[in-house]
Amino acid sequence: MKVQKHSGTIVNFDRDKLRRSLLKSGADAKAVESVLQTIEQQMYDGIPTKKIYKLAGALLKKVSAAHAAKYNLRTALQLLGPAGFFFEKFIARLFQKEGFRTLINLNLKGHCVNHEIDVVVQKDAVTMMIECKFHNSHLTNSDVKAPMYILSRFNDIKDNRHQLFKGHEKINRCCVATNNRFTTDAVAFANCSGLELLSWDYPPQGNLKTKIDSNLLYPITCLTTLSAVEKEKLLILDVILVTELIDDPEKLLQIGISPNRNKNILKEASELCEYY
Repeated sequence: MKVQKHSGTIVNFDRDKLRRSLLKSGADAKAVESVLQTIEQQMYDGIPTKKIYKLAGALLKKVSAAHAAKYNLRTALQLLGPAGFFFEKFIARLFQKEGFRTLINLNLKGHCVNHEIDVVVQKDAVTMMIECKFHNSHLTNSDVKAPMYILSRFNDIKDNRHQLFKGHEKINRCCVATNNRFTTDAVAFANCSGLELLSWDYPPQGNLKTKIDSNLLYPITCLTTLSAVEKEKLLILDVILVTELIDDPEKLLQIGISPNRNKNILKEASELCEYY
């Protein structure tokens, strides 16, 4: 059976790959096998992988909304757009969980010009600037121009002292973060020039996906029991993470959610973040 990828490329259907992605949602082997069988019954030659993904999410939701939410993680990151401001906040939250102090949306003076910096984090001897490259499509990867450009900005500000956390401090490290992937050349350039990269699947250990799963830092946009408009309202209220909604459920009432729906939303949130 042939399937059509997002890029338009036609490839063979990989049942094992789909099974692995379904298992990562937290569903047990029996439920995953049932989902696979249902999908295969509805498949046809040349079916878009996007349609398979959508069907898999709908079937998982019948098993557990939390499984569907976790399966939907990469798409949920894209919903932190369209401009990417909420993605910057999300990145800051990830580093906060790892013990960093964080600042967002700074204007720092360089040797030549001033620079708007998305995120600055600090822990121990590390003071690092993080520039976020947000993409609204799975098909758009960050190429070598992104780390090259950001390296030039880092070089312009690294020798200056800035009023940050403790006083006049220098920024000594630089990271480029994206919700998608980096091209091979982008990775090679970053490794050669000493830049750090953070993407959906890079580095192999400590990438976005593993950081989110290991720390249960799921974005609010994961939740299947919320509409797109409701997610937007919560983001505007600075509810970026599902755990933040669990800690402050009054935010649901604030955006007009009924008590019955409130219960279902918090149930999904608690199951996703393993709050029992």
